Amino acid sequence: MIGRRRTEMEGPRVALRSLRDTDFEAWRDVRSANREWLEPWEPLPEFGTPDALADRSGFRARCQAWDRQRQFDAAYGYGIFLGAALIGEVSLGSVQRGPFQSAYVGYWMDEAHAGRGYTPEAVVLTLRYGFEHLALHRIEAAIVPRNTASRRVAEKLGMRDEGTSRGLLQIRGVFEDHVRYAMLADEWTLRKAELEAEFLT
Repeated sequence: MIGRRRTEMEGPRVALRSLRDTDFEAWRDVRSANREWLEPWEPLPEFGTPDALADRSGFRARCQAWDRQRQFDAAYGYGIFLGAALIGEVSLGSVQRGPFQSAYVGYWMDEAHAGRGYTPEAVVLTLRYGFEHLALHRIEAAIVPRNTASRRVAEKLGMRDEGTSRGLLQIRGVFEDHVRYAMLADEWTLRKAELEAEFLT
């Protein structure tokens, strides 16, 4: 269980750690500045969900939800930090055990820091954690077809394009098609040295 409760990871340029109450102002500022960049790719919140941007209590509830999910081995969320600056988030969500042993990787990056290799670095750290510490068999990424920036990350990492699922997920109130990318544990083992050399050195 120690590996499953890991709350920090270090790369050569970025660090990942679970968000806490003291990150509220930094998270609010970066999310507010990136509304037009990020919201077109995100679901509308469920009715009654506290607005994490509106006040600290909503953000605190969001952090507590991630902490609970980590404790129950259901999901793992991390802020992406460049020095002391919060520049994005990465997560392993919808962890399924039993015969599946799978999860979904998700990520977002501050537009001002996009295209500099920080997102692939954070995702490689997350894939390594998922395969080597959580013993997952399969990690997927589901991406709206026109979201070229997110697709580019999955493709850079050699995640396999498994086709498009129609109406997979609600995005801004509409059930959108998603391209399904995936990597298996044996594929990670084969490509680990290459990915670490390119993104973690």
